[in-house]
Amino acid sequence: MPVKPSFTLAPSNNAPERIAKHIARAGLCSRREAEARILDGRVSVNGEIIASPALNVTASDSITVDGKPLPRREATRLWRYHKPRGLVVTDRDEKARETIFDSLAGKLPRVLSVGRLDMDSEGLILLTNDGGLARHLELPSTGWSRKYRVRVQGQVDPTALAGIADGITIDGIRYGEVSARLDRQMTSNAWLTVAIREGKNREVRRIMEYLGHHVSRLIRVSYGPFLLGDIAPGGFEEVKPRIIADQLGLAPETPDSAAKQAPKARGGRPGHQGRRAGPSDRRDGRGKDANHRRPPSRHKAGPSRGRRNQTNS
Repeated sequence: MPVKPSFTLAPSNNAPERIAKHIARAGLCSRREAEARILDGRVSVNGEIIASPALNVTASDSITVDGKPLPRREATRLWRYHKPRGLVVTDRDEKARETIFDSLAGKLPRVLSVGRLDMDSEGLILLTNDGGLARHLELPSTGWSRKYRVRVQGQVDPTALAGIADGITIDGIRYGEVSARLDRQMTSNAWLTVAIREGKNREVRRIMEYLGHHVSRLIRVSYGPFLLGDIAPGGFEEVKPRIIADQLGLAPETPDSAAKQAPKARGGRPGHQGRRAGPSDRRDGRGKDANHRRPPSRHKAGPSRGRRNQTNS
């Protein structure tokens, strides 16, 4: 059963919560990184440096991180972002490669990514200013699938795909339920649709390699009910607060709190928000949903349009 989040969308919640969670919800860093900063003596509460994350605080407490006041928590916001190939999903890259945050600098407030895609993968990344929301959406227990369009090399055996439906263990690592469907077989390549729920590191690529197929292109087209739609590579669109509340089963923000949000960010197709989801629309990424259109044909009809086969790694 999907896990109901233990947070609200409105910024005016003064209920006590653990210090690391409080820092994460301010959008400064993840909860895990907040705990590390606390253990390093970089966080103070009401003028005193704390040494343990086992402390409850409220919005009325004075909190500083590295000597700077903790940013005031704003209303929770969420964006759909089309990650292009060649960008790294990390705050800082040890190899000095360009990150998605370098690309988005000046276009969005400080945001955190929900999960990752490797440098050679493309497609949907969810971005949020709320560390608590990011953590919740990453949990396998949330119950949301991640769906991908995958191009692999070689001839695909549908029987082998059916054999991994209940999960598979590779090099001692257990990968859970996998839904894989052969969409089109060509001479030397094939297009598949693959859906997973856990999102372990390079999970789809490792499963395909185990089956004897090198992945030459991987596009994430949905994350739970949120679809990539027709957002151009590098573009983004904000999800309306009422859609977030609806999909997470939360009470929507009050008009006062919603009015405090900053203007909508630029990116993607301006002004596209779409309609509100109906009961029949919430299909976990398998159909129309919320304000997000079905993935465009360019992601599933590339081969059928006569494009030249690519062998990108």
